[in-house]
Amino acid sequence: MPDRALVIIPTYNERENLPQIVPAVLLQDQRLEILVVDDNSPDGTGQLADDLAAREPRVHVLHRMSKDGLGRAYIAGFQWALAQGYDFIFEMDADFSHDPKFLPDFLVRIQNADLVLGSRYKQGVNVINWPISRLLLSLGANAYARWITGLPLSDSTGGFKCFRRQVLEAIDLEAVRSNGYAFQIEMSFRAWRKGFRLVELPIVFTDRVEGSSKMSKRIVREAIWMVWWLRVQGMLGKI
Repeated sequence: MPDRALVIIPTYNERENLPQIVPAVLLQDQRLEILVVDDNSPDGTGQLADDLAAREPRVHVLHRMSKDGLGRAYIAGFQWALAQGYDFIFEMDADFSHDPKFLPDFLVRIQNADLVLGSRYKQGVNVINWPISRLLLSLGANAYARWITGLPLSDSTGGFKCFRRQVLEAIDLEAVRSNGYAFQIEMSFRAWRKGFRLVELPIVFTDRVEGSSKMSKRIVREAIWMVWWLRVQGMLGKI
């Protein structure tokens, strides 16, 4: 039986991007399916996702009642994916900052890994259309996370990932505390601490064209203190 792979795409006001990203993902490999996790978008993204799912059996939709953060959206998606028996579970943005053309490369790498992470910094700096201030913030955040936690990754804050189901089954998803971009660090840290094989795949990241960024000062503050919490929990053997 062929492997089943699910691409989880969390959405909030992504009406412009969703009709383009869905077919672009499905074209990459026949094994790929999509789960749109919509946080009750006021622009009608959820209804649009339902319309797409009604026409395409490889598209599924999970509706949440309110905007509750990126981490909570992914946790809900992970739980749905595990219940449905998928072998490989992806994280991916809806805005084409994560190029669907890299999905086949993930599917190749995951054959000999447990978690494949799309890295913007594995081979130089591969970021397009970011202002220098945002790039420096990202580079600094990754250096900071690596220094505090010891996580051996060039890009621990990226959100383009592929998990083997065994990784998500081994992690207590209800115990995951982060909800913003620190969520990416925490999930990788938990997988690493459990001895799973982490592999970085060089990608090119292009800043979104449609819609607006979800970055905020609250998300930055969460990331600053969360890496210390992870370090302490790791030292105590609780992660």
